Amino acid sequence: MELILKETINTLGQEGDVVTVKPGYGRNYLLPQGKAVTADPENLAILARNRATIETRIEHQRQEAELLSKKLAGVTLEIQQLAGEDERLFGSVTTSDICEKLASLNISVDKKMILLAEPIKTLGETSIPVKVGFNLTTNIMVRVTNRSSGE
Repeated sequence: MELILKETINTLGQEGDVVTVKPGYGRNYLLPQGKAVTADPENLAILARNRATIETRIEHQRQEAELLSKKLAGVTLEIQQLAGEDERLFGSVTTSDICEKLASLNISVDKKMILLAEPIKTLGETSIPVKVGFNLTTNIMVRVTNRSSGE
């Protein structure tokens, strides 16, 4: 089934792309959610007329993503947590914790953009990828320290 994307979908493509998907995915998700339209001649003609507007919007989004990437490049966050003698945390550091710490540095990031496979449960440094735009990621360092040693 061929569809025209009305918005960027990370697993498929950018807005305005003509993609081929399985019929069930298109019929049951993309079309009802308004994320795509069928690639019939009428919609392809509309896409051709709106191509310049779409490309301008995509370029603007790319520039914003690159700006955010530059802000995040080289950032090292220090998060203090209580830990036991074996350097295991009593809790864990999650994407929400990282998001709050970035917000305190005036960097606005949605927690869904932080690609943390599983919560951090030990002391030390961890490199964490942050998805800042379509096919664009930047790594930040998170240093988890023992709260009792920092006081």
